[in-house]
Amino acid sequence: MRFDIITIFPEAFESYLSTSILKRAQERGLIEVRLQSLRRWGRGRHRQLDDKPYGGGAGMVLMAEPILHAVKSLKLKIKGRSTKIIILSAKGKQFTQRMARNWARRYERLILISGRYEGIDERVRQILKADEVSIGPYVLTDGDVAAMAVVSAVARLIPGVIRLESLAEESHWSWLTKREAVPGRKGLEYPHYTRPEVLRWKGRAYRAPKVLLSGNHREIANWRSRHAR
Repeated sequence: MRFDIITIFPEAFESYLSTSILKRAQERGLIEVRLQSLRRWGRGRHRQLDDKPYGGGAGMVLMAEPILHAVKSLKLKIKGRSTKIIILSAKGKQFTQRMARNWARRYERLILISGRYEGIDERVRQILKADEVSIGPYVLTDGDVAAMAVVSAVARLIPGVIRLESLAEESHWSWLTKREAVPGRKGLEYPHYTRPEVLRWKGRAYRAPKVLLSGNHREIANWRSRHAR
């Protein structure tokens, strides 16, 4: 899968994309991430990207034309491929694990448009027939963090990026499959523990549950099911 991220500040993504799982996925050719600097399509000598909102109000609004030209440039290169255009916005519909899985299965390309300031001219969404998506019921300073979240959530569902066994043991997975990955499990994530068995901190001892050290897989599965949130 290819991700095209249209942003004013592509450098904000470089460190995140060059570490850990996403770095390895790119090196193995499982995903491709291309950062598109919106400034290239800015208007005039100063590459203007925003202007005052019609109707008044605080802040600035990203103009439609630079974004439309940026997407047009990308679509010419990916004509005929299965592509989805997404605008990251505080007023968009809530991004969910189900959406991530559907996008990973259905599309070969995701074009992510990162909003900033007071938002994006509404005509961008209308013209591109883009989906407007929010990663949560709160407002960020920009859409860059939201774009990173979408790349992370979708990329890890591409076959080969993460072992299937790891996916099947995690939050939300059972809700997305016809059969539950862990029999009887109804909640989200169960608590995790690792060494040491007894953690001593500020004069107190915090012990890992004995059942997790028992080796009895049936009892462990039952414990995890009961404690899933």
